Amino acid sequence: MNANDLPASVTSAQDDAEPLSPLLNAPARIAAALPVIQGALIGELLALTDNGKTPLVRFDLAPAGTAVPARSTIDLHGTHIGRQVVLMFERGEVDRPIVMGVLQGTAGWPDEERPKQVEITADGERMQVSAKEQLVLRCGKASITLTKAGKVLIEGSYLLSRSTGVNRIKGGSVQLN
Repeated sequence: MNANDLPASVTSAQDDAEPLSPLLNAPARIAAALPVIQGALIGELLALTDNGKTPLVRFDLAPAGTAVPARSTIDLHGTHIGRQVVLMFERGEVDRPIVMGVLQGTAGWPDEERPKQVEITADGERMQVSAKEQLVLRCGKASITLTKAGKVLIEGSYLLSRSTGVNRIKGGSVQLN
């Protein structure tokens, strides 16, 4: 079939699209410059940035010494840093990695080098949250701060203490106002 076999409305629509063809073909040229990844790759989780929201990964097809920002389908933690991760790539593009999972049985950072984390232990009866220097619970303008030195700081715009039994305040000295 050639252009003479087509109705006039189709040929005129094709002629109108000619000026747009460089734009329409641009994504194909850009994609051709980068390798297209089919399937999964194994990479390494190097760091977590943006308060743990953005993983930085390294993998074989990335430029040497480069940490590539990724997205993740799983909740990653500091203990995952240094572990092998399964990577997929959005539209097969090497610069758009997505962390699909963390491989089991791969070594991460040694315990003594691991970034300091808050420790949480729970046994069904009791839950304990521990921190090295300071632990802060915050909600809006209210907060409870526990320090390494043994201070407990309670702050808020309104403070209420209720008890059905004895409400005892005990200390080396007690100051009111």
